[in-house]
Amino acid sequence: MSKSHPSLKPDTVGSLIFCPECGNLLDIPGEDDLIVCNLCSYTHQSIDFENFEVVTTSKPGAFPSALRNKRDDVQSEIKDATAALVKEPCPNCGNPEMEYHTMQLRSADEGQTVFYTCPKCAYKTKLNS
Repeated sequence: MSKSHPSLKPDTVGSLIFCPECGNLLDIPGEDDLIVCNLCSYTHQSIDFENFEVVTTSKPGAFPSALRNKRDDVQSEIKDATAALVKEPCPNCGNPEMEYHTMQLRSADEGQTVFYTCPKCAYKTKLNS
C-alpha cells in the first residue's frame, strides 16, 4: 500500500529532502517524477527542483577554526589587560595622557605592538615597535 498526500510537502534541510511521515532521507525523483520513501512507502509528486529555493544559515561558532580561537584569545586578553598611562597626547581630542598596553603579535624576533586608548574619548591606535 502506498500512501499519497498531495497537499503535503516533504520537509527539507539544506538540499536534503526528508519524508514527512517517518523522517527517512528521500531519494531525488527519477524519470517518473515521484518521490517514494523506501521505508514507509510514502509517495509524493516531484518538487520542481529548478525553481526550488534553498536557504541555509549557520551560527558564527558552528565551524571552529584555530585562527578564530587565537583571535578570540587575543581580544579577551586585550580586554582583561590593565593599561598603564603614558604622557602621550591623544591625536583625536588632545587629552595629555593615553592608556597603553603591549602584545607580541608578530614573530619573536620582531618588536611588540603597542596599543593606545584615550581614556577621555576612547580613540584607539596602535604602533608596531
